[in-house]
Amino acid sequence: MLITLCYLYLWARWGPCSAALIRRTVRRLHRSRCSFTFCCCAGTPPLRQPRMQVPPEERVCLRIGNKVFFTDETQFLDDLNRWSLLLISPFICPDKLLKAGHIAFVTESTSAQTDNLQKVPGSSKEIVKWSDYCSPLAYKPGEPYKLIAEASVDNFSNLGIAFMEDRLQMDNGMVPHKIVSVHLQESTLKELAEVEPSVKEQSVSSTQMDEVTPAATLETTLKSGLGITETAEQCEEEKSKLEKENEPEDESNSLFDEETGAGEHHHLHLSSCHECLQLENSTIESVRYASAEDIPELSDDCNSTLEENDDFLAKGIKRVNLSGKPPNILIYLGSETAKVEFEQVKSILQECIDADSYTIYQLHEEQVLKAPWVDNSLLLIIATDEPISEENHKQFMKFLSKGGKILGFSSSFASDGIQIKRKSKLKKGIHELVVSKMDSTEIKLNLLVSGCIFEEVMKEDTSKVKILSRLNNADKDTVIVHLFYGDSGGEAILSQAHLELDINSMDVQTEEDFNLLKISNTKRYEVLKEILTSLGLNCELSKIPMLTPIYLLSSDEEIHLAFLKWLEGNVDAEGLRASSKVSFKFVSSCESEMEVTPSLMPVITETGSFSSEHFNLKTYQQNLQTKKLGKIILFSEVTTTTQNLLDGLMFELPEEMGLIAIAVRQTQGKGRGGNVWLSPVGCALSTLHITVPLHSNLGQRISFIQHLVSLAVVKSVRSIPGYEDIDLRVKWPNDIYYSDVIKLGGVLVNSTLIETTFHILIGFGFNVNNSNPTICINDLITKFNKKKGKSLKPLTADCLIARTVTVLERLIDIFQEKGPNGVLPCYYKYWVHSGRKVHLQNEEGPVAWIVGIDDYGFLQVHEEGKGVESVHPDGNSFDMLRNLIVPKH
Repeated sequence: MLITLCYLYLWARWGPCSAALIRRTVRRLHRSRCSFTFCCCAGTPPLRQPRMQVPPEERVCLRIGNKVFFTDETQFLDDLNRWSLLLISPFICPDKLLKAGHIAFVTESTSAQTDNLQKVPGSSKEIVKWSDYCSPLAYKPGEPYKLIAEASVDNFSNLGIAFMEDRLQMDNGMVPHKIVSVHLQESTLKELAEVEPSVKEQSVSSTQMDEVTPAATLETTLKSGLGITETAEQCEEEKSKLEKENEPEDESNSLFDEETGAGEHHHLHLSSCHECLQLENSTIESVRYASAEDIPELSDDCNSTLEENDDFLAKGIKRVNLSGKPPNILIYLGSETAKVEFEQVKSILQECIDADSYTIYQLHEEQVLKAPWVDNSLLLIIATDEPISEENHKQFMKFLSKGGKILGFSSSFASDGIQIKRKSKLKKGIHELVVSKMDSTEIKLNLLVSGCIFEEVMKEDTSKVKILSRLNNADKDTVIVHLFYGDSGGEAILSQAHLELDINSMDVQTEEDFNLLKISNTKRYEVLKEILTSLGLNCELSKIPMLTPIYLLSSDEEIHLAFLKWLEGNVDAEGLRASSKVSFKFVSSCESEMEVTPSLMPVITETGSFSSEHFNLKTYQQNLQTKKLGKIILFSEVTTTTQNLLDGLMFELPEEMGLIAIAVRQTQGKGRGGNVWLSPVGCALSTLHITVPLHSNLGQRISFIQHLVSLAVVKSVRSIPGYEDIDLRVKWPNDIYYSDVIKLGGVLVNSTLIETTFHILIGFGFNVNNSNPTICINDLITKFNKKKGKSLKPLTADCLIARTVTVLERLIDIFQEKGPNGVLPCYYKYWVHSGRKVHLQNEEGPVAWIVGIDDYGFLQVHEEGKGVESVHPDGNSFDMLRNLIVPKH
């Protein structure tokens, strides 16, 4: 009894202190590059586990039972080529390795033998799952099984605390025996970067990470560092100071008291506080995938109650995974191993879900029965029409019974309650579907159907069936069903319509089918997001991308130097040029701590370091053949809107230095009439500055500018030899269309008259290489190649922006010389309206025929009994789908 009381006293007195000691030690010393080790140092080692060497007592920070926490000299990991990388590992891109302040470490664990099974803690001793606190990077199977991972300083401490308190649980059921922080040498990473791509492609999923292969035992090479700047003695000195700081002044003083001063820390508390443990267990999935700004801070004293902490959840944290399963999405393609098909399905998923919240892997045929994916996955996608073996079907049903979710894309998978029936007349055909949404509304769209339908089977079991979609045919065939399975929340949505296939991956036979599918493409995304949401996934848009600095580029060196010379007299001493919309701070080079805001943006004038995956300056220079326009480029990967970037420069810059702003993405893109212009990667996005004399042909007909720009975009493609028949067209007043079917671009013009000169900002954006959510120019090229047996190359945004500016300058010159008649024949060649019959104002309105456009760019229509009238573009809009000219309200 006395011994028991003594243990209780020691736990109450020192238990909480041990957690705080670990946290403060790691926080204080992690920048010194010394190594932290948590390990078992006494007792009989498990099978195939070497006995741990006992560390010198002066390096030991903490002992709890047979567990020890100590510091040591820096441990280097220099054998990464002998490890298997994970798909999510930054080792695949070694230049982007660890986040600032994160710790890399190796965890060693062994198989759970009967004599060393990990004890399952009781209700008062909550377990900590290893993967909830770190990101796995690479693994090495064998005994011991080794994992490299990275974690924040606090999360690394939390893992160490859980290890010391026997609360740490590995995802693969193995028993952890050692955690040691390591330093990843630069030379190692360079060697890794030189590994052949075929080696890197051997990256595996997290399910493979869980497999243990004792025969493949390879010891990790950890060697002591030579020439390190911080020695073990320095670590000991720091530790000594830390221990003095932590000495309690009296017995009532607790190590949980908040630290004061500039070094104050707050972190998630995970020691012996039951309320905080409950809070942590309920939010850990959110914490892992939320940004640092979104994570609520909990103080060390943990005086708040669980009810008070619930407020934090309501305010800032978004639950990513309500089922409690790891956010892994697996794609099963049967025996097929074609990487292309996996990438197609993965790509469509990434465009529908919050890509930062989930990881997508392929589930290979040989992994279905072996890998422990059933407990490690949130969603299984079955995208094969091959017959599914009885063993695999049982495994999929086991996944459902444990609360898993299944999404079937034209697959042969079915559950009790339904059966699949083949209907050959539907095979490979485009059919109209009627889909029931969660809000009880319906949506109609055209999709490619597999040739199979679903039929309900009346059985008394745990399944429930809800019909989500039928074909809009005489039989009202069922093609999408929602199944509910078991008592653990298992669900499956199975579709015999190809929601996963992009039009470019289908063998579309006719022009009509191509048009039907492209018109329905936006609705296809809507339905797919609806299905994924109903299965518990988060389909909200990811956070707005961070703004990036602007690069000052030019079409030639002479003009670039001339601009810099002009700049010297037009910025203040700090390189700042103020503007009402966006102020610029001109700097010579990019600095990591440089702040970019919507109102103040740095402009980098030194172009030697410039590179972009999406914009090639050389390609732009080769295709820009102008006298003045587009010579000075303000380029940004991500900006608010290119319309604002030229505002502070355009009125004073010499005319021969034609300004253009180009961006890869916009966060606040603008369209005509205040509409929002969506700008995913793959769009050509730019704003061009031009000047037009008031007393000139174009100055007297300034609204004609938008027609010239629309025509320039179309001609930028159709004037390339071989591309003349690409069906890209102009729609009045300012849109770019594929045929008369669907929009893929637009123009926005803003003009300011100063004395006798118009300063005009021309914003244009058109889809070049982004097939979704509508259509792009490269889609039209692919379609043309299939139809004509050609092999035209896809085009790029940098090329087409330069060609558009070049064509526009020539069209302006022609208009200034010859007036409207100089450009109208070419405009009519490419527009979509010739001889079209329309209604005015509404579908019951007067009938009219489109005649052309007048000398001022207004649409001319011939109304029966009234002759020819002009329709002003600023007050009216052309509805292509309904052939209406309607007033804008």
